[in-house]
Amino acid sequence: MTGIAAGKPRRRRDMRPGGRESGGAGGRSLSWRKQKSVLIYEALTQDPVDVETLREAAVTEGGLLSQEIRRRVWPKLLNINVYSLPPKPGPALRANHRDCNQVLMDVRRSLKRFPAGMVEAERCALQEQLVDMILFVLGCHPQLHYYQGYHDVAVTLLLTVGLRLGTAMLQTLSTHHLRDFMDPTMERTRSVLNYLMPLIQSESPTLHEFLIRSEVGCIFALSWLITWYGHVLSDLHQVLRLYDFFLASHPLTPVYCAAQMVLMREEEVLRGVCDMPTIHQLLSRIPPDFPYETLISRSRSFFQRRPPCELPPLHSISAASFHSLQISSAQQRPDFVLRQQGTRPSDVPPARPQNTLVKLAVWGISASLGAAALAVTQTALEWGPDLLLRLF
Repeated sequence: MTGIAAGKPRRRRDMRPGGRESGGAGGRSLSWRKQKSVLIYEALTQDPVDVETLREAAVTEGGLLSQEIRRRVWPKLLNINVYSLPPKPGPALRANHRDCNQVLMDVRRSLKRFPAGMVEAERCALQEQLVDMILFVLGCHPQLHYYQGYHDVAVTLLLTVGLRLGTAMLQTLSTHHLRDFMDPTMERTRSVLNYLMPLIQSESPTLHEFLIRSEVGCIFALSWLITWYGHVLSDLHQVLRLYDFFLASHPLTPVYCAAQMVLMREEEVLRGVCDMPTIHQLLSRIPPDFPYETLISRSRSFFQRRPPCELPPLHSISAASFHSLQISSAQQRPDFVLRQQGTRPSDVPPARPQNTLVKLAVWGISASLGAAALAVTQTALEWGPDLLLRLF
């Protein structure tokens, strides 16, 4: 599930909590979170961008750490130029669109996907943007068909990266990772969903046989796959952590994640009554304290151990298009180069002035960590002084 690097091979550095490296002069070591942040910034400023390191950061413990980092890294994972975004979607797209009524109904029912305590006027404005965002993508790609749950993916992008960048990301996801779910029929979706049982069988024949006898089927996992768990998890942090993982991974990874989630509850399942209602109810309810970092780590190992090529053939458009997305992503230029080549989008705020406090922070960092920190802090300044002061 790693990327395909372009040009000179780069050494992969350990981003796990136990894999700390020296932080600079005097051998002082940074915490793993700070060290990981530095490695991400360095990867973003490589030319071409070190997408393989960004993918590694997204899938290892802690993921991409913060919203600020996600706004920088998520576009790189999908090969999106933030200085060449589609126009801002508007209400005019709603006229005569075949899916407009369904989209409006689903978005109006999506109140739980917005942060608790959000001012109603702000939420309503975001819901309007969400409708425009979805209809813009569908209008640009008439071959794509809306499905219930698509708005759950869209709202996660909107809340994280904003309207224009979220729209660009949704377009790429719709033609790649989510493409199997956007056919006029659910035949391909069922094929992806039915991959679940062979995966479980490959790891635990006992659990597989129990599930077959219970006749539970795979429908309990449908919303997990088509919404990337956004519809079933109430904690936005958990959703974002899974999105880090999925955006950096093969399109079939959510299926492996679903299978691993069931495997991690094997003892609980086998203690239950072997009938469809009992097992369906049990599996449909994800425990609130479920260990998502463990789930991600095990799902990643699961994919490497049992890759799709070793399982029954699956005619997946999403899987077939992934290789080309990997190759194109490896050729990206860093943002400071793209900024020189284009103009800043109207909804991307300019960099804030470097005030005295920030200059002192830069001086202190460079003095304590050495010259290597200068390039990192320059990038951090572009991201904003608040981020820099929190980073170190």
